[in-house]
Amino acid sequence: MASNQAASNQDSSTQDASNQEPSHQEFSHHEFSLKEPSNQAAWFTGKYSRPLKVGIAPFTPPSAHQIVVRNGAVAINPAEWMKQLLGRKLFSWIKCPFVLGNDCAGEVVQVGDKVSGVKVGDRVLAHALSMDPAINNSSEGAFQHYTVIRDNMVSVIPDWLSYEEACVVPLGLTTAATALFQRDFLGLKRPGTPMAIVGPELLPEVVVIWGGSTSVGCNAIQLAASAGYDVITTCSPKNFEYLTSLGAAAVFDYSDQLTIQQIVDFVEDRKVVGAIAIGKNSTEACIAVLGLMHGSKFVARVSWPFPETMPMSITNFSIWSDIKIRILAKRCGVKTKFVSGSSAAHNEVAAMVYTEFLPEALATGAFVAAPKPRIMGKGLDRIQSAIKCHMRGVSAQKVVVSL
Repeated sequence: MASNQAASNQDSSTQDASNQEPSHQEFSHHEFSLKEPSNQAAWFTGKYSRPLKVGIAPFTPPSAHQIVVRNGAVAINPAEWMKQLLGRKLFSWIKCPFVLGNDCAGEVVQVGDKVSGVKVGDRVLAHALSMDPAINNSSEGAFQHYTVIRDNMVSVIPDWLSYEEACVVPLGLTTAATALFQRDFLGLKRPGTPMAIVGPELLPEVVVIWGGSTSVGCNAIQLAASAGYDVITTCSPKNFEYLTSLGAAAVFDYSDQLTIQQIVDFVEDRKVVGAIAIGKNSTEACIAVLGLMHGSKFVARVSWPFPETMPMSITNFSIWSDIKIRILAKRCGVKTKFVSGSSAAHNEVAAMVYTEFLPEALATGAFVAAPKPRIMGKGLDRIQSAIKCHMRGVSAQKVVVSL
């Protein structure tokens, strides 16, 4: 990738072009095989680069196991604004200029020679992997008009689901699926597995999800419930009904000091298969819950320790947070491990969820796109405003930009 100086040169040379949106109606499916469309991206141009710079970007054809999606909407995640705030302290392999972004939904315009199950013209949601360390390629970033997608990270969506609704799913889904089903995390039964009923008093095993109203939480609740587990989750009281509608068996107030004991009393002697920790102080809470329960003593950690105020030494903050968590975990006999939001792309979990489970589950209503989208306008130039909105915090929503 080019140097920061090259990024600066590119920004100045494409200033006028950045104001010209490519026409999405200009190219028919046939014409895509004859002619490459113009592309634009919201570029991350350098250390602590804010705002993102809208400018021209190359159009990259797919390889054998890839597709190209013309994005109709993209969503914002903490990973993108944390990269802007922390520069090389986070995702240090990324070289500027670079196209960030994980969540997108749109129309398939090209497919690789070995792609099956997805065709040109399909409406899809997809997890873009440009920020994954093994990929590290701007052509696969979501924050542009045309994104290259791996064929195991895409699902066809029903006609009635808008791109704005669909794009809230991918990163949250991938992260939740990794935590629940990957062998080195909870290693649970695959989604869609009917619960085996042995006797009239048999109750399902229990999964604890601390932070259920988050993007990862909304997806984890549905995936775990679809795999036959009872989900015990937490959120603020205003979201109790919403999480119950997603399949949670019981919902508790995360801010109540009595919640940990209430969860333990509710579950009683049933077997717990592990916990997913999402959000501030969630890991400590999950450790305390599992330490008092029968079953697995494993916590999948989704949230990265982050200070209340900036600037400060994020490295020191993270180190001290990890030390405190390790001490607590050892005292309670619990193990913890961080979840990578894209690791499923490199093993069987991606195909299990995106290819085998999600298309039919969306079409039948067994799985819904959640949380609800909060649309912040249309166009690549609205992505930075959407990032600012996300940084201020959202509950049971995901910040989205239409394209």
